[in-house]
Amino acid sequence: MDHDRADAGELAEYGYEQELKRTLSAWAVFALGFATISPVVGIYAVVQLGFVFAGPTWIWAVVVAFLGQLLVATVYAELSSQFPITGGVYQWVRRLGGPRLGWLYLASAVASLTTVAYLGAGWLHMLFSDSELSTPTHVLLGVVFIAVALGINLLGVDPVKHFLNAGIVAEGVASIAVSVFLLLFARHHGFSILFDTLGAESASGGSVVAGFVTCLAVAGWAFLGFDATTQVAEETEQPRRSVPRALLRSYMFVAFTVMLTSIAVTFALRRPADTVSGKTADPVFDAVTRSLGGWSEKPFIVVVLVAFFACAISIQTYIGRAVYAFARDRQLPCSAQLAKVGERQIPWVSLVVTAVLAGLGLLLGLNGNAAATLIAFGSGGFYFIFLAVALVALLARLSGRWNPAAGDFRLGRTGLVINVLAVVWLVFEAVNIAWPRAELAPPSGNWVQVWAVVLVFSALLVVGLAYVAVAKPHTRLTPEPSTEEVEAL
Repeated sequence: MDHDRADAGELAEYGYEQELKRTLSAWAVFALGFATISPVVGIYAVVQLGFVFAGPTWIWAVVVAFLGQLLVATVYAELSSQFPITGGVYQWVRRLGGPRLGWLYLASAVASLTTVAYLGAGWLHMLFSDSELSTPTHVLLGVVFIAVALGINLLGVDPVKHFLNAGIVAEGVASIAVSVFLLLFARHHGFSILFDTLGAESASGGSVVAGFVTCLAVAGWAFLGFDATTQVAEETEQPRRSVPRALLRSYMFVAFTVMLTSIAVTFALRRPADTVSGKTADPVFDAVTRSLGGWSEKPFIVVVLVAFFACAISIQTYIGRAVYAFARDRQLPCSAQLAKVGERQIPWVSLVVTAVLAGLGLLLGLNGNAAATLIAFGSGGFYFIFLAVALVALLARLSGRWNPAAGDFRLGRTGLVINVLAVVWLVFEAVNIAWPRAELAPPSGNWVQVWAVVLVFSALLVVGLAYVAVAKPHTRLTPEPSTEEVEAL
């Protein structure tokens, strides 16, 4: 209870009352971060695309993406320790760079839920049918994913915790246990294969470098979502300590799992050239079921589905909190409604609205196989936001507006070096992901899908800036209370 009062007192310093239910332990926050980043969703989604563009050398793109995103996660950990408030990125940018920024964050977060639902729909279809998945059915099953995630979230925080724990178990089986088995009993190749493209560069005009860079754009998807832990800071016990630690621990554990799975699947493929050519459409499923036997098909699909559902639930959880944080500060249209907290102490209106928006995003999947487009789209917005946050944090450090020493998680002088390197990495990767590539669009796709990342987020930026200019939501912010006012609460 003393901790609860102290946490509520810290929240009051930022001008907010304790409305959400503060019951999440350090483990629960870790589970949320792990399920959101999700090694199953991350690596199973990109392994086929990685092989197409870089062959077995795609693993090195994953390594580069991991190291680059580790820099970003470290910057986020310092920020989350100093600003333990629901809203995470929005709150940091608002306080360090001004309240007019942050629009792209909501769009990119919603896009990630759309992408996970679309990718999970394929596994859901495999559970019940061996027939080819039609486009309308694919989109419809994606809607089912979003509806389930919303339904679980509307039950309250405790049911969400149980489902996330189930997700961790499923991730452990589908990724760690299966990978160890493949490495020990189903290896068909040695370490040297990781340096062979098997002719994959032909998909990039014969350039190995171009293929690797394209693969790196896709590999970024495997390391998104670690900021989910920051969205539940007001529901976490001792958030200054628990949130940054959960963020880094979940990221590192996911990274280890992703690396293990990547190597295990690559070594276990009997004919990796078939994956490069596209003849083997799902290399993970092929490697596992051929190694374990036909009996393993349905059980493996079930385990993967649990991981996908847990990921969708966790993404829905943190998107709802992000919208709630914006609405609480009256930064969105219909803010009064979006900021409503129900009897279960959850922002139920925000949860419903974001689910509807994510469902509308599935319409992108009506034009054939849109997996690559949705991955690029879902990744692009996040990397733009990563860059905005890292840049704002760097400028605030240099100008003296941000003193990281105020938080429980501190890097000292090393923090500045990490921050600079994070900005450099994010400039490269943001441009790389947004770069229009016909090879990432569906075979029958038009120029709109090729330029989807640039067009959609440019349009959102224009709309957001127009709204800021006309409605001036930044003028509605309530001034933070003085020290005397906080002590009187």
